[in-house]
Amino acid sequence: MPLSLMRVLRTAAVLCLAAASAAQADNWPSRNITLVLPFAAGSGTDTTTRLISQHLSQALGVGIVIENKAGANGMIAATYVARSAPDGYTLLVTTNTTHSANPYLLKSLTYDPVKDFTPIARTGDLPFMLVIHPDVPARTVAELVAYGKANPGKLSYASGSSSAIVSGATFAHNAGLDLLHVPYKSSPPALNDVMGGRVSMMFVDILTGLPHVQGNALRALAVTTKDRTPLIPTLPSMQEAGVPDFDISSWQGYFGPAGMPKEIVTRLNAEIRKIVEKPEIKAQLATLGMDAFSGTPEQLGTFVNEQLVLWERLIRDAGIEKQ
Repeated sequence: MPLSLMRVLRTAAVLCLAAASAAQADNWPSRNITLVLPFAAGSGTDTTTRLISQHLSQALGVGIVIENKAGANGMIAATYVARSAPDGYTLLVTTNTTHSANPYLLKSLTYDPVKDFTPIARTGDLPFMLVIHPDVPARTVAELVAYGKANPGKLSYASGSSSAIVSGATFAHNAGLDLLHVPYKSSPPALNDVMGGRVSMMFVDILTGLPHVQGNALRALAVTTKDRTPLIPTLPSMQEAGVPDFDISSWQGYFGPAGMPKEIVTRLNAEIRKIVEKPEIKAQLATLGMDAFSGTPEQLGTFVNEQLVLWERLIRDAGIEKQ
């Protein structure tokens, strides 16, 4: 085949693909959209996503299905979406677990948090707090540290996400404690074992943990952010409570597979931003323990790259080895 003809055919193929993509974007959405979550039902990400998705469904005029694919520290859900068609019908609602920490926690990763995804919109932060079983004889972080040092190896911490893993390891490292790590697939089952007294403590998102604190099944000691959070202003930060160099926050955002049409990304971003920026919805999300805000897809992409650098340092400084 002559070279000139090959070039013409290649150009025609590219133009056809572009036309098909544009037509697809023009007709989007024409059926239900699936939001894949890397955590179990009842987790903070699950609860806040269900609230946002109700409004997103109304804005787009189609149904939205929540699909929880917990396990492997979020890798199952992330890989599933990364390998899905980039047509705007399968999206990932995730956190720093899959897109900041996993590259430095897991030896084998079946997706790339940058190359395999299209950033859509950030939806906010989910601050974490340290909770303990009421039988642990401590009412402050300082008392917990003193008890742990007097009883090496007696205390344990549960985890159901990267934030919980890194927070627990950072606490142990920075406070000089010997803590046993007990990992779980997601936060709800981990929290159940803390409430049952089988594990001493846990770093958990405020949404998941607060009802149990209010019901006296758990005792809250501090938040993981550098400063106090307005969501629970009475709780000190870990740094304020005496643990140096402690500043860990969980973020949340929407992503699609790599190569999504720009028109679909722009539409999704616009609708999500309208939702989370409404005062009444921000207030609702605040009661769920989420500091809601958003931005452009480009800002989310830049943020992910920055967070990869930050979480590499957090994990290295905590002395966590890849599993």
